[in-house]
Amino acid sequence: MITITPKAAGQIRSSHGQQAAPAEIYLRLAARLDDKGTIEYGMGIDDKAEGDVLVTSEGINVLVSPGCTELLTGATLDFVEINPGEQRFIFMNPNDPSHKSPKPGG
Repeated sequence: MITITPKAAGQIRSSHGQQAAPAEIYLRLAARLDDKGTIEYGMGIDDKAEGDVLVTSEGINVLVSPGCTELLTGATLDFVEINPGEQRFIFMNPNDPSHKSPKPGG
């Protein structure tokens, strides 16, 4: 359903001060269509709720609510250098009309 690159997984772990994500920590990914038809993304640590889809990628437990699964299916979360010294998480998603496909792990 969704893939997390090794670089993104490493950044998620380091931002929580740990080498491995404990089983009880979940990264929630969300997506919605804005008024222009572009997908907006959100992410954060959350508790598992009834009906959530649970996916594990690169050792990270990912939660997706049922309303977001269609928009996130096939997406990849990566952590890349946008400009020298400027790194951030990006979503590469073939479902997003504005999707540009940079090389994962870049």
